[in-house]
Amino acid sequence: MPELPEVETMRRGLLPVLGCRIQSAVLPHCTKRPISIRPAWEEFCRRITGQEIVRLERVGKRVVVVLNSEDRLIFEPRMTGLVLLADPPTTEHLRLKLELSEPTASLMYWDRRGLGSVHLLSSDEFASEFCSTRFGPDALQMTPDLWPLRFGTSRQEIKPALLDQKRVLGIGNLYASEILFLAQIHPQRQCMELKSAEWTTLHKATQEVLETAILHEGSTLSDGTYRNALNQAGSYQNQHRVYDREGLLCLRCGKSNIQRMVQAQRSTFFCPTCQPLGKKRK
Repeated sequence: MPELPEVETMRRGLLPVLGCRIQSAVLPHCTKRPISIRPAWEEFCRRITGQEIVRLERVGKRVVVVLNSEDRLIFEPRMTGLVLLADPPTTEHLRLKLELSEPTASLMYWDRRGLGSVHLLSSDEFASEFCSTRFGPDALQMTPDLWPLRFGTSRQEIKPALLDQKRVLGIGNLYASEILFLAQIHPQRQCMELKSAEWTTLHKATQEVLETAILHEGSTLSDGTYRNALNQAGSYQNQHRVYDREGLLCLRCGKSNIQRMVQAQRSTFFCPTCQPLGKKRK
């Protein structure tokens, strides 16, 4: 967390600052673990001061603020970061504040654990860092034919494969479990085992889960960390079918309890009846 739906929600929440100019950058006093800010602070401030925000984009799990200089501010929230326009959840974890030309307007980066980053890249640096050879297509831009091309020959289990940003951008641990449940595919199935019809089903499930999660402005889990740009909770957690529901009765079949297992050091949630292993999907 946050994953594609949460970051896309942040991006959309920042739309009111389009056309604003950055008046100054401030590093609030913070005694917590420092985040990565690149380049060095003096150069960072010099390059963004006076620049107009002309576009707001997203690359996988990153918010991209495009300036009229064509430099790009890349906000990568990682585990607990937020890009905000409203007052942050706490002041002690506020890492960066950009004062904007509109009265009382600010764009802020907040991060409880300090694992995220804010990097300023030139147009050429951005193209090099996020080129197609390093990252897969965005999950919302995948087409049915791309899934078997990018995954189909691998012996890797499908759940951890979905987390590989070189194959597809934006899917994280939470939504991978939800997608596989909706597609009725066991998370331990090897990619090369999936049939053409299953890849089509997986594609449809991916689009449905991610688009619905964006509609509900993402998932705010029990720790309450994720918030949208206005410091409000998302609501997709109320739609979760398997994630964090270990031991609870499956909402689809009503026969089995949701199980949890660990894959690639991450928790996976699934229904053994709806997602059978080693059997054809009903």
